[in-house]
Amino acid sequence: MYRDKQLYVAHCPSGPLHLIGKMASRHGLIAGATGTGKTVTLQVLAETFSQAGVPCFMADMKGDLSGISQAGRLSGFIEKRSAEFGLDTATLAFEGCPVRLFDVYGRKGHPMRTTVQMMGAMLLSRLLDLNDTQSGVLSLTFRIAEDEQLPLVDMKDLRLMLDYVAKNAERYATMYGNISSSTIGAIQRSLLRLADEGGEQFFGEPSFDIYDLMQTEGGRGVMNILAADELMLRPKLYSTFLMWLLTSIYEKMPEVGEVELPRMVFFFDEAHMLFKDTSRALKDKIEQIVRLIRSKGVGIYFITQSPSDLPEAILGQCGNRVQHALRAFTPKDQAAVKAAAETFRPNPAFSTEREILELGTGEALVSLLDEKGAPSMVERAKILFPLSQIGAITDEQRAELISSSRLAGKYDEAVDRESAFEKILKQREAEAAEAEREKAAEAEAEEREREAKETKSRRSSGTKKGVLATVLGTAVTYFAKTLATQMARKITGGTIRTTTKKKTTKRKR
Repeated sequence: MYRDKQLYVAHCPSGPLHLIGKMASRHGLIAGATGTGKTVTLQVLAETFSQAGVPCFMADMKGDLSGISQAGRLSGFIEKRSAEFGLDTATLAFEGCPVRLFDVYGRKGHPMRTTVQMMGAMLLSRLLDLNDTQSGVLSLTFRIAEDEQLPLVDMKDLRLMLDYVAKNAERYATMYGNISSSTIGAIQRSLLRLADEGGEQFFGEPSFDIYDLMQTEGGRGVMNILAADELMLRPKLYSTFLMWLLTSIYEKMPEVGEVELPRMVFFFDEAHMLFKDTSRALKDKIEQIVRLIRSKGVGIYFITQSPSDLPEAILGQCGNRVQHALRAFTPKDQAAVKAAAETFRPNPAFSTEREILELGTGEALVSLLDEKGAPSMVERAKILFPLSQIGAITDEQRAELISSSRLAGKYDEAVDRESAFEKILKQREAEAAEAEREKAAEAEAEEREREAKETKSRRSSGTKKGVLATVLGTAVTYFAKTLATQMARKITGGTIRTTTKKKTTKRKR
């Protein structure tokens, strides 16, 4: 509840507990066992931020948080709590918050997509569960795609890019190092598994603009709710998606320093998933973002069962803490309770460790940062009730929220522009066409050479035939004349030559 410019979130025996606005971006933790009231606490905090004009993002695991879009109503429980808190029920303004619904799969809200290139090799390696060698080859593939201006937009781009790198491995070996075809094959199989899980729908365009999360309506911060009931069945996709979103916010938002109220608050439910099976490099990246993002005016609130679910470096950044009850059925549980108690500034009025075990539903141990940024002494308190509806909305209400949203139509239809897939195919088609042209030119050259040889052969053969014909013709003529002379002699009895002589002699006389 936002009143008198204060974020009123809980009430203890000594009075109201307020979250100081300029300390809200110092991050926070909401912890407790299942069924102890963590979801309602999250809703109260988000609703209070909305009333103060601060937009929020949260994942809705069971559909319960969608009720923040509808007005609540007075109940016996609220009347009882109002009396305990000194509130007049007549002054309570039950109303919903402006809400936008999102869904990675596009069924229960506006689709949220990003490109493969924007996701980056590090987060994608985690999503695909790659080992160090495979992660290295994937990073190399991203580098080659960037160097050769082949945009990686969706999964088909990445699959063909991997094939392209494998087929040109020798060309890249001297510049980027050896590329094993077996490693490429392992990455391709991981991509197929991701496709079978529906992860392909997360990659594409139009990619999501994180500034669409930082909107207000009527002076109230918009509550951006991600439908995560289906996404939760794929823990690695869920945590990687939220990590991408947080990274995008960190990289794109400008520095603002310390502000009176956060520019945005990010609630990370089931936060333990973010750190499970995470590489050291990625953990370092997360710690860096959590440490520095508050200078961008963004507060992160982790929701999990036990504080021990978070690395110490992350836990140390969470100045505002709400600890609901924990159960200690095993020695490990008892150790977790003790560790949780030690994270609070002790209150001499009670034992923190014992109180954690005795808290009822809706009760919590609360420690918030004071004006100087120091944690206040822990108090046993009752969390304020929300003024919006507790529980899920109907399908009709959900459809109405989606259709009336300012984002309606902006992300609904996927766009498949020219990217690595199309460019590589065009390149291969051009190479194939060039190869065909070269082959045709070679065939034509061979045909010309063959024809030239045949022509030369014919000419050579014709000359030989002409000489032979002349020789033969002369020989035949000579032979014919000789034969004719001989035949004439035989007929005349050899007198031809004598007669000729006598005629010549007589002419001389």
